Amino acid sequence: METTRNIAPVKLELLMAIVHNEKAAYYSSIIQSHQANLQFTMPAKGTSHLILSYFGLEEKPKSLLLSIVRSDEAANLISELEETFKKGGQYKGIAYTIRLTSVIGTLVYGFLANEKTTVKEEA
Repeated sequence: METTRNIAPVKLELLMAIVHNEKAAYYSSIIQSHQANLQFTMPAKGTSHLILSYFGLEEKPKSLLLSIVRSDEAANLISELEETFKKGGQYKGIAYTIRLTSVIGTLVYGFLANEKTTVKEEA
């Protein structure tokens, strides 16, 4: 009979943040400081682009940051992002997390969770 081991001591969450384009690198460095090993940045639009277009105004370009973060770091990271968003101006943004229920593969989990103790087992 095969035994099951719990190799996931820390749960993972997907962080999604929409920020001004000029501050994407700044926010990326904040996220990385909270043990996020995987990040994607892509162009995005804010919710006000439809209203602004009626008045002939241009919306400033936004970036969507997607990151995998550890659950034990997520609350502190969101708090730090909220404090930065309160600065106003180009620092405004929105961020939230979605809990991941499973990740396939021990090595993939180890990379995403920044677990240096995860090693490949010999068969």
